[in-house]
Amino acid sequence: MEVAIQTKDLGKRYGSFWALENCDISVPEGSVSALVGPNGAGKSTLLNLLIGLSNASAGESQVLGRVPHQREDFLADIGYLAQEIPLYKSFSTHDHITMGKSLNKRFDEEFIRKRLTDLSIPLDKRVGKLSGGQRAQVALALALAKKPKLLLLDEPVAALDPLARHDFLSSLAQAVADGGLTVVMSSHLLADLERVSDHVIVLASGKTQLCDDIERVLKQHKLLVGPRSNTKELGDGLRVIHETHTAKQSTLLVRVDGKTKVPAAWQKHEPNIEEIILAYMGQGKDLNEGSAK
Repeated sequence: MEVAIQTKDLGKRYGSFWALENCDISVPEGSVSALVGPNGAGKSTLLNLLIGLSNASAGESQVLGRVPHQREDFLADIGYLAQEIPLYKSFSTHDHITMGKSLNKRFDEEFIRKRLTDLSIPLDKRVGKLSGGQRAQVALALALAKKPKLLLLDEPVAALDPLARHDFLSSLAQAVADGGLTVVMSSHLLADLERVSDHVIVLASGKTQLCDDIERVLKQHKLLVGPRSNTKELGDGLRVIHETHTAKQSTLLVRVDGKTKVPAAWQKHEPNIEEIILAYMGQGKDLNEGSAK
């Protein structure tokens, strides 16, 4: 499978503080990748580096086979939507379409007019008078109308109500289904991301904790419940990602190598992707095999 994004030891430093460090990720073309992590994990920093809005302090990155930079030949293939939806409140939707057409050579005016009409969004109304969900749909439609190969979304649904989030993610899923688009979307709303994503990147403490296909992640992790014991007794093929204990019982989320058998004393359960992501978000250090591949 072709790779849309590849980074190696990528880092960004502000003074003595590393906002992002040793970031190794690989994002397949045509995937929808969920970028998750606690506040301050480096998600926005990573997106800014990938679009060329910021220069790396260390490491390297390739986006669609090129080094990111703020030049027209690169940006023509990139769509970017920040958390603060970048629309002019005094402009109408029609004004934004006109501006988008003048700034982007591949801008598809027929596509965006039909898309927004189908969503019952008035084209002659000032954007500042639209609902939050409608503004988000206008911003997404503008990003898609430039016909990008890669779409980067930084917390696009954070301020939306559940119905507006559902409508936004449905629109995004349809755009991906139409083909030719790779998406990386950051969000704290894990349940929403699970609906549309097939790939996951987890950042914590400015470092990559996990980067892989969601189906493979689910197969590689097990939830073990058993007697309170020393976790070293599990063997080398089981890596403990997260553990909780009571006086008599232990619950462990482990990553398995596919060959090691779980000891008979432990009950084995299948964790969901949210449980796995939350466990990795709690990591404050690299996990060797648990870090990005």
